[in-house]
Order: sequence, then structure tokens, then C-alpha cells
Amino acid sequence: MLNTEKEIDLYDDVSNPLDGIEEIMLNNDWTFDRLNQDEMTVHVSGKHGTYKMVFIWQEDFSALQFCCAPDVTIAPNKIIEATQTINKINATLWLGHFDIRTNSNDATVNIPCFRHTSLFRGMNGTSGFAHMEDLIDIALHECERYYMTFNLLSQVKHTPTKDMSLALMDVEGLS
Repeated sequence: MLNTEKEIDLYDDVSNPLDGIEEIMLNNDWTFDRLNQDEMTVHVSGKHGTYKMVFIWQEDFSALQFCCAPDVTIAPNKIIEATQTINKINATLWLGHFDIRTNSNDATVNIPCFRHTSLFRGMNGTSGFAHMEDLIDIALHECERYYMTFNLLSQVKHTPTKDMSLALMDVEGLS
């Protein structure tokens, strides 16, 4: 869960919620890079791996694009299998979706990515802050939940359907 000790008005600068998201990063002791006025990245360590989160503010639409990607690369020969698996995963999600992002510098680098675009029109400061905290929590939870599935897909060998079915199962118990 995110650290919410300090209430923050996400709309101190109504035109750009990234300023408030910086506060969320600081409250959780996450190091981030503000690449420009409209883009921010952060790397967060989880149970299974490291996740790269990217926030892109689109002022024209009052929308924030959000992406959370695990440190896993899908093997090129596994793209069809990965697409089928991601379709099964997406059918279980109630917010956001996974897709496969191709690296612009290297078309053989395929990264699974949780995505969601949020419209900010009509939100007040409190709801905007809580909304982004929840979105970050959900993205990290879903990336952790499916990390092992994506890790299986990153292996070059063929993965039997039975193994993928097991990897997609939710488990309960001690972690």
C-alpha cells in the first residue's frame, strides 16, 4: 500500500497533476525522473522484480496516460503465445489492461505493460490524489500477480499450455 500520511492537493497546479504525483513518489521514498513538464518515470522494486512506471500528462485532453512495466522481455518467438495469454489476463481485469510494448530502438525487445489512461476533468484535488494512489497500487498489484506468467513467456523454450494455465491461476496462502 502507498504511504498516505500526508494529504496532498493534486491540483495545486490545475494544468498538470504530475506535480502532485511527485508528492506520492516522495511519500513512498521512490526516486523519480521528471523528464519534462509532462512526463515522469520511476522504478519501483516489488517482490518479484523491478517495475518502471511512466506518467504522461496530455493537457489538451485533461488526461494522464500511465504505464507500469515489469523488468521482463518477451522472447520474439513467444509473441503469439504472449498475446493469447494477455487476452486471458485482460478478461479478468476490471481496470486497465496489459499489452506488449516494442522497444523503439530494438524491435526484438517486447515488454509486457499495464496501461490505463485517466481523465481528470471534473476531479477535485482530493479525488485526484486518491485516484492516482489507487491506480499505482492496482498497477503494481497486477504486475506482481502476473510477473511469473510474464517470466515464463520470457523464456525462449516452448511453454506447454498446462504450464501457462498454472501460471495464470490465483493462489492463496503464505507469500
